[in-house]
Amino acid sequence: MQRNHWRLAAALLLAVSLPLTAHAWKRGEVERFATLPEGEQHPEGITADRHGNIYVTTFDVSKSGGPGKLFVYDRHGELERAVNIQGSSNLLLDLAFHPQSHHLLVIDFGGKRILKVDPHTGASWVFTAIPGGSAAGPNVLTFDQAGNVYISDSFQGIIWKTGPAGGPATAWVTSDLLKTSGVPPFGANGLAFNKAGNAMFVANTGNDQVIKIPVTGGVPGTPTVFVNSVNGADGLILDEDDNLWICANQADEIVVLDPTGRVIAKLGDFDGLTRSGAPRGLLFPASLVRVGEWIYVTNLSLDLSAIGLGIAPPIDAQWAAEVKRHTVSRLRAKIPPVRGLP
Repeated sequence: MQRNHWRLAAALLLAVSLPLTAHAWKRGEVERFATLPEGEQHPEGITADRHGNIYVTTFDVSKSGGPGKLFVYDRHGELERAVNIQGSSNLLLDLAFHPQSHHLLVIDFGGKRILKVDPHTGASWVFTAIPGGSAAGPNVLTFDQAGNVYISDSFQGIIWKTGPAGGPATAWVTSDLLKTSGVPPFGANGLAFNKAGNAMFVANTGNDQVIKIPVTGGVPGTPTVFVNSVNGADGLILDEDDNLWICANQADEIVVLDPTGRVIAKLGDFDGLTRSGAPRGLLFPASLVRVGEWIYVTNLSLDLSAIGLGIAPPIDAQWAAEVKRHTVSRLRAKIPPVRGLP
């Protein structure tokens, strides 16, 4: 019996001395970049100007009407100004500066339109309206190299297109792959072109997918599923190497895919709430923007079970319900090394 004990001890010693082949993702450090003013809730859209100032809109379901809010932060996270967007609803989503005109465009989800907004005064003009009435769900916008504007429609399964100066929107792509019956109940969401402009990638939030649309001479081909299993795929950007950085809003992380669709990083996580009720890390990350060596991320922190969708609570819903101070986070735009990859 004693000899067997020695054999077991030797086997255990050998096991712990062998190199481990499994590894955890190196998730980096997530910092709190900015805190919304007290009483302001659910930051969603985010963009940056050429000076590195950060612009944030809110999808504030706690309010019953407009105007919607725009918050502008300097590069140190200090609030420069809070702007009421005139004529808008309280449900604002994506925003971006047009690459040619430099006009600020803001998606008014509640109003089913895209507004051109003066970021200082809040004056606004209709840039384009999304057809479909109450069935429309404009969510995110992007641009091609000619300055045309593309808008994802989460409910109708459409990518809309309009010209650099706006005007009527036309359906550029319509596909069931851009719809969902899943949770959260948004289909087509974040979208972006690759560097060559010959492919558009679209996050389908409820289906946990990224859809790829081939493009030839500005003409879209047939959409296909690029990858599955990105839990709550939301905001999406591409870097200079055509890697996709995706907000996984139900996993509280940023998922990075290489151009083949292989996951090469999972960044960030949720680490509870501070005493003041602010998220530590990421909580329902919705949108992201890169400025230099930093990725800035909005923490939507939305309790989906409490906004009349008739769905069972997602796993972070109770944490989101306890948030009292809403935040924007940031993390280094660096992909940690992964074993097996050069």
